[in-house]
Amino acid sequence: MATYKKRGAKKSVTKSDVSEHQTDSTTAEVFETLDTTASKAEEFVAKYQNVILIVISVVTVGVLGSLGYQSLVVEPNSREAVGELNQAQYYFNLAVNGQDNDSLYARSIRGGEGKYGFDDIIENYSGTPAADLASFSAGMAYLNMKDYNAAIEYLKDFSSDDILLSALAKGAIGDAYAQLDQSDQALNYYTQAIKASENAYTSPKYLFKAGLLSSSLDKNSQALSYFKRIKNDYPTSEEASQVEIQIGRLENIN
Repeated sequence: MATYKKRGAKKSVTKSDVSEHQTDSTTAEVFETLDTTASKAEEFVAKYQNVILIVISVVTVGVLGSLGYQSLVVEPNSREAVGELNQAQYYFNLAVNGQDNDSLYARSIRGGEGKYGFDDIIENYSGTPAADLASFSAGMAYLNMKDYNAAIEYLKDFSSDDILLSALAKGAIGDAYAQLDQSDQALNYYTQAIKASENAYTSPKYLFKAGLLSSSLDKNSQALSYFKRIKNDYPTSEEASQVEIQIGRLENIN
């Protein structure tokens, strides 16, 4: 498991080291589904990498655009931070699409080839939009590196007006807690992710995970409501094809 640098630590820009067939549904099957669907957090970024990277890129461009309307005397730090973010984000993008993933993720966090990593941007440009984006990307990097406590720390530090990124961050925190077997916390963050942005992309995914977790916690009425919402509100989603058997199972529980 990777280790991570605490806030305020010395800058390290020179380091280069860095996935039911309709049978009787039992509790065991619920946990098996939970394990393969909700708890494989490391597959999230790989599966939805293009959307995540596009959203990050759009937000970065938006930051640059908004700065064009502000005084360069007031905002030079923010402009500089966005410039520094590009190289760290480049390493992150390579990791998502590459083979030597852990090393590239680590480099995106710690920096390399004389360039800032996410940690350096967070430390040196605190309060800027770029630092917020760095917290998000660093959290997702740690999630992929299976350092779930670090992922939670960084993602909790992230805040943004972008509702899709906010939903993804909350959901990723839920994934990290699920990997740590902290189901109540995971469920809490999945519900936060659902509330953060109601859309056909993230909502059915987190509704499904919330439904599975609720069921595993014997919160069957709550689980049923999540699955029915997918069926009614997101009938064309991938998750909708999987909810009928879950609904049938829960409706037949005494």
